[in-house]
Amino acid sequence: MIILITGSAGPTGEAVSGYFRAQGHTVIGVDKQDVDLLDRAAVQDLAARVEREHGRVDGVVHLVGGWRGSDSFAQTSLDDWDLLHDLLIRTLQHVSLAFEPLLRRSDTGRFVIVSAKAAQAPDAGGAVYGAAKAAAEAWTLALADALRGTSGAAIILVVKALVNDAMRAADPDARFPGFTDVNELAAAIGGLYDCPAAEINGTRLDLTS
Repeated sequence: MIILITGSAGPTGEAVSGYFRAQGHTVIGVDKQDVDLLDRAAVQDLAARVEREHGRVDGVVHLVGGWRGSDSFAQTSLDDWDLLHDLLIRTLQHVSLAFEPLLRRSDTGRFVIVSAKAAQAPDAGGAVYGAAKAAAEAWTLALADALRGTSGAAIILVVKALVNDAMRAADPDARFPGFTDVNELAAAIGGLYDCPAAEINGTRLDLTS
């Protein structure tokens, strides 16, 4: 398969890339030094290049993220909203709009975002983060509707937070309750290809339980 991973340079991107490469698939890793995902024309150029080289894409895993919060609702900074809007929403819009036609050409197209519990249950200090995640979910559900009746599916994976080996090494005594290991996330994404598109399209899969 041809798998595009945005936000591929971090621990989560490395875990997901490694999972698919180990299965023998072609991984196209994209990070900010490769393509500016806030530049719509640049993302469209990337999609055109993938189309020329492969003709389709079988998976888009959108891992671009970030977090901002405050000590209270009243202290919320709308500058933080501007930042998260770009990171969590605008990049998603550019990538999904550019690659939806290529997903349609695949017999097993999957578009995946990683969301958080905060999207449906934000706390007072997490207004900007929860709202941005909720908007990203809504956009992904609209993509799911566009893919309905095709072999493609758009799926939201929900976590409390992610943990990796470097985090554990930095704090050996920490328990990270409710966190999802990045390798577990990668396996969950791979498992989406074992399910018929119609069964998972437009679903929120909770990985915290």
